[in-house]
Amino acid sequence: MTEKKKEPSLEELKKEYFKIQKKHNLPDFEKLNEDFSIEKLSDIETDYLLREIRKFMSEKMSHYLRIVETILNPTNVPMFVFSIVKSITPEEKAKLVDIYKKLSKMEIELLEIDVSFSAEKEAKFVKNSYDVWQEIKKDFLDVVGVVQKNWDNKFEVKNKGYFG
Repeated sequence: MTEKKKEPSLEELKKEYFKIQKKHNLPDFEKLNEDFSIEKLSDIETDYLLREIRKFMSEKMSHYLRIVETILNPTNVPMFVFSIVKSITPEEKAKLVDIYKKLSKMEIELLEIDVSFSAEKEAKFVKNSYDVWQEIKKDFLDVVGVVQKNWDNKFEVKNKGYFG
């Protein structure tokens, strides 16, 4: 007789999350899922759900860190990045610097968490990252709004290259 393998389910994930949410005072599943797509974890079998959630969150944060870094220090980047740089005001640049500092700090925290597992540290990172993300996304959306508003005014291509 073969044992029927249990299919991963979103409901099971929510039940498991609810257990750790209560224990560690974490944000609601729905809120984390909205910002970090943690529902994808229903396909992953793990004994360390907190670590997997933290990985999803850290991947997104790292992605945004690279975007902000590219805008603040545009070297060897696609041409459209220069149009973004030209379209941001000093106020938006200051917001990006603040976002960069927050994301960089989180990146450093990840080094410790990756090296030495602790459910408490994982939970603390999830809570803190969620809170920081709520601040960051508002500022980031402000910057994107300014870029979109100024895009047509700043986008230009200069044909000064030699393709001989």
